[in-house]
Amino acid sequence: MHLRFIFTCRFLCLCAAGLMGLMNSQFALAFDYFQPLPEQPMVPPDNPLSAAKIALGKRLFYDPQLSKKNTHSCNQCHNLLTGGDDDRAYSSTADNQLTKRSAPGLWNIGLQTVLYWDGREKSLESQAVDHLSDPAIMGFSDIKMLEQHLTRYLQQDGNYVKAFASAFNNEHSLSLSNVAKALASFQRSLMAPNSAFDRYIQGDKTALSQAAVKGMQAFNSAGCLACHFGTNFAGPAPGPAMEMGDGFYELFPNTLGSSYDQSHQLTADLGRFEYSKNPAEKHMWRVPSLRNIALTGPYFHNGSAKTLREAVKIMGKTQFNHDLSEEQIDNITAFLRSLTGEVPKVLQEPSQ
Repeated sequence: MHLRFIFTCRFLCLCAAGLMGLMNSQFALAFDYFQPLPEQPMVPPDNPLSAAKIALGKRLFYDPQLSKKNTHSCNQCHNLLTGGDDDRAYSSTADNQLTKRSAPGLWNIGLQTVLYWDGREKSLESQAVDHLSDPAIMGFSDIKMLEQHLTRYLQQDGNYVKAFASAFNNEHSLSLSNVAKALASFQRSLMAPNSAFDRYIQGDKTALSQAAVKGMQAFNSAGCLACHFGTNFAGPAPGPAMEMGDGFYELFPNTLGSSYDQSHQLTADLGRFEYSKNPAEKHMWRVPSLRNIALTGPYFHNGSAKTLREAVKIMGKTQFNHDLSEEQIDNITAFLRSLTGEVPKVLQEPSQ
């Protein structure tokens, strides 16, 4: 069983300050504070990327007929024309209910080692199966009903039959497992490189505004880098330090007793504990990525922070008991906006 990383900010600061010299260079690199976006995410050996699989996954991603009532596609809650979310605190499901937590953005999701706010899924493939078979999301009461629906629907579409055969080199490839593999492959292709921040740390010192440079320094001095570091600003990416399925979690709120606990209902949801039932994991959350964060408001698991400035202010108080100045908030916000990468220009829904 892989070691599950549950670091407090205090422990991680000690690692960064005192243990770097003891790590080999590859392991230490995973804990570098600032890293550019890699060209590709980690890919599991049983689901190699291919153009055919990505194209199939894209079509499935936009197809509302994967839901029981033929009304909800993946793009319904993860709109790729915005930030890969739906700009709402809670999403509407296939049964016209509201989700338990806010939909996260999908850009650079292939760099995450675990999925969902509570990290309960270990791969994009298993997450796809869980999402499609969740009665609260897509409307199917059990996984058998989902499989019957998918098989019947996909077999009736000649283009789908050909696409699956091409993607998986097998004419008998229509299965829930392969639907999940295609969706996962498409999501791994959703990389957003070449942000102003990336250009800056690669040598273009004109890429960041003066406010963003000051914000990067304030982000560090405020303590934010203790948790939001690395290539995805979400802790170690898959690699020497962490493998797929290893979770990187943090307390939120870390400092209880601020007015935000009530005004923003930050303590109502017990986070990872609601999945694991481990008392030590109450209010523990997978550390979310900050890349493209400017596009994914409202913020937090419950969407209670409406703007990025508000989220920065609340994080300063709830995580470190810091009352950030207005200038610090403005500068950190400018820095966070510099993490917005370039997304593909052609994102319209594929023709069915």
